[in-house]
Amino acid sequence: MKSATRNFHLPLPERLYRELQEEAKRRGRPATVVARGAIQAWLRQMRRQEVAQAIAEYAEKYGGTEFDLDPDLERAGIESWLSSEK
Repeated sequence: MKSATRNFHLPLPERLYRELQEEAKRRGRPATVVARGAIQAWLRQMRRQEVAQAIAEYAEKYGGTEFDLDPDLERAGIESWLSSEK
């Protein structure tokens, strides 16, 4: 079953419009598909940055406190990561 779609009017400067059209032509895809993919990628990147920022803030606030990672759990995680790198 196809999910509902909504139209969104987005005026673009001429240069950006041309670049989008050229990229779409190179990929052999409609410009709307290329634009949709670019927007989805940007939104994913923004979410990843927000999560990374939240983790960094938590680590700064709680590092070295009782809410920090359990040392044994942290060591096991590092050992697991190092063994998977080999």
